[in-house]
Amino acid sequence: MVKSKSSRRWLDEHFKDKYVKDISDSGYRSRASYKLLEMQKKDSFMRPGMTIVDLGAAPGGWSQIALSAVGAKGKILATDILPMEPITGVDFIQGDFSNEEVFDDLVLRIGDSPVDLVISDMAPNISGISAIDQPRCIYLAELALEFARSILKPGAYFLVKVFQGEGTDAYKALILRYFQKVKIRKPNASRARSKEFYFLAEGFNQ
Repeated sequence: MVKSKSSRRWLDEHFKDKYVKDISDSGYRSRASYKLLEMQKKDSFMRPGMTIVDLGAAPGGWSQIALSAVGAKGKILATDILPMEPITGVDFIQGDFSNEEVFDDLVLRIGDSPVDLVISDMAPNISGISAIDQPRCIYLAELALEFARSILKPGAYFLVKVFQGEGTDAYKALILRYFQKVKIRKPNASRARSKEFYFLAEGFNQ
């Protein structure tokens, strides 16, 4: 099968990507780990003892970084519709967090621990058609925000991936209804030509 120019370009970028090369040495499960590391280094929103929920966690790159940040006294709960190989210290639930049964299971496992941070690196399967992909991206981000609002303690944080395009500004305005401040972050580990970036919301006020 003959590969398209875009496929060949992606493969060339992939194998030349220094973050991809670093994965084999670091033990991280995905290059996305480096995105979270960069943002943590800049903003220090993860701290020892925190309880963090990781949405769309598979294959586990963000959960690894979060676990390292919270330490032995912290708690990491992760969920994804895809399976994820176990990570010692991470409590994983396979399923759709917007499903009532999965949500109830998450709440049960959280127990009396106040949730300090919800992180979401979720993205839909990309078709390459902006008119289809962008609404799907915003929808996932809205689901993540709705979930975060239901479990976060006052003053907590929310980190979510979005893609620049229609609906992004309105989504930021929606976040600001419930948080005191929203920062925009585009880590170096995020490919330059990608439209992805992150909203880091601080000071949840319900």
